[in-house]
This record gives sequence, structure tokens and C-alpha cells, in this order.
Amino acid sequence: MAHPGVKELQFIINAKAGVVSGLLQKPDKSKALLVLAHGAGAGMWHKFMNDTAAGLAARGVATFRYQFPYMEKRIKRPDSEAVMLDTVRAAVATAQKLSDGLPLFAGGKSMGGRMTSLAAAQEPLANVRGLVYIGFPLHAMGNPRAERGAHLANIEIPMLFLQGSRDGLADLKLLKPLCTKLGRQAELYVVEGGDHSFHMLKSAKRSDEQALSDAVEKTAAWILKNA
Repeated sequence: MAHPGVKELQFIINAKAGVVSGLLQKPDKSKALLVLAHGAGAGMWHKFMNDTAAGLAARGVATFRYQFPYMEKRIKRPDSEAVMLDTVRAAVATAQKLSDGLPLFAGGKSMGGRMTSLAAAQEPLANVRGLVYIGFPLHAMGNPRAERGAHLANIEIPMLFLQGSRDGLADLKLLKPLCTKLGRQAELYVVEGGDHSFHMLKSAKRSDEQALSDAVEKTAAWILKNA
């Protein structure tokens, strides 16, 4: 059951991939809409996704969250890349129809952000003005390499990276030079002390909730600046 102010719906990816669920959270006086994909291990209802969407809504940014087919079917193994890219494109097209003309942005948590970037690198996502990556998975845990970011050079719209300084899937020694190479269209916001999901050490001076709130504040400001 959807929370108050959140509309649950379904949309078709294509004849082969079928139908998946989505959540539209579009408060009054929204100024932009972010199409937000989930990470590999948890779907659109995860607390991180709920808190992110609620925080953005409070700052004038609507969201359209959605499931990848494997998550919809409660299967642990993610879909093929081709299916996930088709899902991203279908979600963006659906969000466009629901947007009431709001400026459109897209991205996601971890794998969801990477799949959105791959889709945009292959072919521009229609009417999308910028991409938001929450914990971009640049490499596998314990294997710091930057090849997964090569396709980002093919994207011609602004990109925001929100990355924990302790993120085991994105060594900042690799991510910072990559963002520099991408030039003015890429901006990196580092959550100091945060891991891949912005969890903070017990010794940190701020809580997980504060770290996420700060990241959401940055995201909303960046989206509204580029809207």
C-alpha cells in the first residue's frame, strides 16, 4: 500500500519484459521530477528510497520510483543489462507522461544510477535535463578500476555524483579524476565519513539521517539549478 501522497501504478516495459510497478510522489508546487531507480539489493520501497523521495518532496522535487523486473518478481539475480536499460527508458517515458510539464531528471541508487547512465550514454533520454548518481558503483568491492566509468564521456547533460568517502565501490582516487575529466558537466558531492549508502561511523559527528538529509539537500538544489 502506498503512503499518503504517493501514487502506486504500473507501466509496461515492452512485450517481452512485461509490466512493473512505480511510485509517483508529486506534491503541490513541485518544480521538477526525478526518475529514481533502486539499487541491486533492495527495491523502490526500501527505507533509503523512501527517505530520499520524502526529503526531495519536502524541497520541491517530485520523484517517480520504479522496480526492475527481477525485483518485481522477487528474484535475487538482477535482469540482463538490456532488460534494465529498456526499463530505464520505459520509466522515463512514463514519468514524462505523468510530469505535467515539470523539468525531468533521472538517476538512481548504485546500480540504478549506473543503468540510467548507460541508457543515456547509448541514446539521450528524451527531455531529461540531468542525471543524479547516488553511490555510483565505479568498480567491484576490493578491485578499484575505472573502466566502468568510460561511457560517462558519451553523456552530454549535467551529472551529479553523491559519493561516500568510505564507499568501497568507488575509490575517490579514481572517481575524482574521472569527474575532472568529464569537465563542467560533472559535479561531485562527497559525504565525508559515509559508506556506499551514507552510513556513518559511530565516531562521526553526524548521524546517517543527517548525512542523507545533507545529500538530499544538495540534490534538490542541484536539480532546481539545472531545471
